[in-house]
Amino acid sequence: MGLKIILTGTTGMVGEGVLLECLENDQVSEVLSISRRPYAISHPKYSELLLSDFMQIDAHRDRLRGFDACFYCAGVSSIGMSEADYTHITLTTTLRFAQVLAKLNPEMVFDFVTGALTDSSEQGRSMWARVKGKTENELMKLPFRGQYNFRPGLMTPVKGQKNVKGIFKPFIAILPFFMPKKTLSLHEVGRAMIRTVTEGYSKQVLEVPDIKVLGV
Repeated sequence: MGLKIILTGTTGMVGEGVLLECLENDQVSEVLSISRRPYAISHPKYSELLLSDFMQIDAHRDRLRGFDACFYCAGVSSIGMSEADYTHITLTTTLRFAQVLAKLNPEMVFDFVTGALTDSSEQGRSMWARVKGKTENELMKLPFRGQYNFRPGLMTPVKGQKNVKGIFKPFIAILPFFMPKKTLSLHEVGRAMIRTVTEGYSKQVLEVPDIKVLGV
């Protein structure tokens, strides 16, 4: 039996790239996308649970049992947001989602996508980095079999992606040549997530070099 994975963020760039890697990967047998909006794809491994408010995840407990991993790629930019609103989406909602899954699937691996420069001390000047750091710290306390926090830098899309951030489009082809140590492909991110489930890793916070090691 292959891995059964819950994935969030499939309508965003990171989640879509991880999804396409999972659908291609022979180690994965099933992907359940939990999203606020549908993702237009038909694939025998793929199913969807549409949920307008992730805080209501507890109402779908029966659908969430028996999974090996959750790759939590959902998120929002902090630009223009108050700290309270950003905290609700990034910390409160993510933690609630993870707590429900930890009760249902304690043998699950939970991978959370944060970002480079996330602030583990929770004391820095950057609001988003503090909130992401607190989210990582709280997730690491939950009783999963494994919990890993991914801090990717610049990422290039995989073939067939629809949701690519416009700011990256002019630079996609040249990023790996000019900044190879800071750039990851979303194939690498997806493969690294899968390997945290099958093999584990020595660190719970994965920076770009760690993701590259696992993403080969």
